[in-house]
Amino acid sequence: MRTLKLVAVSAGLSSPSSTRLLADRLLQAARYRLAEQEYAVDVEVVELRDLAVDIANNFVTGFPSGRLREAIDTVTGADGVIAVTPVFTASYSGLFKSFFDLVDPTALTGTPVLIGATGGTARHSLVLDHALRPLFAYLRALTVPTAVYAASEDWGSGGDEYTEGLPARINRAGYEFADAVAARPVREADEDEVVPFARQLADLRLD
Repeated sequence: MRTLKLVAVSAGLSSPSSTRLLADRLLQAARYRLAEQEYAVDVEVVELRDLAVDIANNFVTGFPSGRLREAIDTVTGADGVIAVTPVFTASYSGLFKSFFDLVDPTALTGTPVLIGATGGTARHSLVLDHALRPLFAYLRALTVPTAVYAASEDWGSGGDEYTEGLPARINRAGYEFADAVAARPVREADEDEVVPFARQLADLRLD
């Protein structure tokens, strides 16, 4: 049985946070869909609030800490990535952007990505299309069609005759994401591939 690795990146700052809750719900939907298709699934969540100092230090020193390097490798080594951010000033959070600034621009090429965001009002829902999609397009990821924005009033709401409720949107997005992950060809490791950190070290060597 093929095992697929799903990684969720949560940029929520509080504990508990609605951002982490949305990430967990999306993971759950994707995992259920893949289990239906008889895949074994390994899931992991990267909490960026625990890496905030490490991310800031990386920008100052140019080198990641051990646990930041591990988090980046976890994300870039996944078969599929779920990325969820709270909305600040009508865009993704600075912590969210700073983390993905440290990811090599080619490391997520072809990787299915499901994007999500949380905020206090539905007026910020366009952040998914004007901020998150362009970010992952730059990283050459395969962003699935359905994205999920959860405003405060969405939690516990089943929708109405005109609008899908949050649970239905989560399931639809999770299923699309799972299908994209399952359809992705198995990646073969390249023995000559140089990891981004090793490349940085090589650039510093003096002949």
